[in-house]
Amino acid sequence: MAQKNNYDFPYGCSVEATLSVIGGRWKSVIIFNLLQNDVLRFGELKNKIKGITQRMLTNQLRELEKDNIVARKVYAEVPPHVEYSLTDYGRTLEPIMIAMRDWGAEHMHVKCDESLSL
Repeated sequence: MAQKNNYDFPYGCSVEATLSVIGGRWKSVIIFNLLQNDVLRFGELKNKIKGITQRMLTNQLRELEKDNIVARKVYAEVPPHVEYSLTDYGRTLEPIMIAMRDWGAEHMHVKCDESLSL
């Protein structure tokens, strides 16, 4: 049986596959906020993520929903009430998000120490 290489799949490598789902400036931040807060309404999520536009948040949530990372629940009320949460599949990203948080905290600490020594 012929051995398959990475080019036989839609992604060149597993890192590329991961980044296709959580890559970019905002997706990881959205996921991390949902890990911390089980369920958030759109406005709550927007308020927690400084600098994101309404349009960008909407687009990122749609992509995460399409990838089965985020669940969207709409309540038949006026005004509309929409809640977002992580799916069970989305929760499997928790170790990655924690590792990113820890690495970022250390990186910020190192950068702060470097700037003090200048």
